[in-house]
This record gives sequence, structure tokens and C-alpha cells, in this order.
Amino acid sequence: MEEELHELIRALEEMSERQSDYHAQALLFATSKLLQEQDKRIALMEGELDGTLWSPRNWGE
Repeated sequence: MEEELHELIRALEEMSERQSDYHAQALLFATSKLLQEQDKRIALMEGELDGTLWSPRNWGE
């Protein structure tokens, strides 16, 4: 999944660079940045979930 996401982001950035229409270029660039931010947030939430599940403080609950 992660490799597919990175390929999609690269494709969006390449398409953005080739566009002559400013609005299309801005939309593709913003979509690329949005996907990158979502990927970061997913990774952070997965880490938070792992940390919460494996916290010895919560084992007795």
C-alpha cells in the first residue's frame, strides 16, 4: 500500500509540473500534499495505537 501511495504522489507531482493551466497545476499539487499529510497522520496514529496497546500501565485494566 505504501509503495502505491508513493507512486501516486510522484505521478501527481509529475502531472502538476507538466500542466500549463494554473488551476489544474494547483489542484494536482494540493492533492499530492494532502496525500502526504494523510500518510503522516496514519503513521502517527498507528504508532499511538501500538504504544497504547503495549503500555504496561494498561495491562491491569
